[in-house]
Amino acid sequence: MIFNSFFQSFFKHVEELRSRTIKSAGAFALAFLLCYNFIGKLLPALIAPAGRLVFTAPVEAFSAYMTIGCVMALFVSSPYIFYQIWAFVGGALKPSERRFVGIFAPLSLFFFLLGGAFAYWVAVPRAYHFLMSFGSAYMIPMITVRNYLGFLGHMCVAFGVAFEMPLVLGFLAAIGIASPEYLRQKRRHAIVIILILAAVLAPPDIVSMLILSLPLLVLYEVGIVFVRFFYKQPLGAGQT
Repeated sequence: MIFNSFFQSFFKHVEELRSRTIKSAGAFALAFLLCYNFIGKLLPALIAPAGRLVFTAPVEAFSAYMTIGCVMALFVSSPYIFYQIWAFVGGALKPSERRFVGIFAPLSLFFFLLGGAFAYWVAVPRAYHFLMSFGSAYMIPMITVRNYLGFLGHMCVAFGVAFEMPLVLGFLAAIGIASPEYLRQKRRHAIVIILILAAVLAPPDIVSMLILSLPLLVLYEVGIVFVRFFYKQPLGAGQT
């Protein structure tokens, strides 16, 4: 009887996850179709920090269009995607915990967009100019449109995800899983995890990893501040 109830609940959550994933994919596809018409108009602004780019294969310019279209579609459809994510998470929470969804859902969207904007206006231009400074008369940079736009899109998405860290920590505190003391005690472990996370999210080079890991370290400390606002000490804790 217990196993039947467990499996029914498990498959119910799996079916809900499948449904919400399909809806999110549909919203992404629709956003891509809408954004594709604007890629040509946005390309000059996107390429401006790099100057003039080249492409070395017949399909390279087309693949660059696809990359930018996918990144644009992700950010445009992100409000609906975040709604689906939090609706799924809210279904697994206790009634007393679901009120936090109304707080963290809009904040998660804001921080995702903030992370993408930070990458576009701050991180990517500085990283690009730093990397280009190693060029010389013997090493002439010839950046292809696919490499540059791939780097730009990758960093925008990576920073968007990275900026969710304070909210994730704050949400865990709100439902009683994390505490400020615990996060401070595990700071050394967090640094290792952050470096691994930066290596996974950032483009495959050490400079991009460091550029992403430094904000992640700052965001971890910001997350501790978030935890202080949302964490409630369990009743009876600290009493003798």
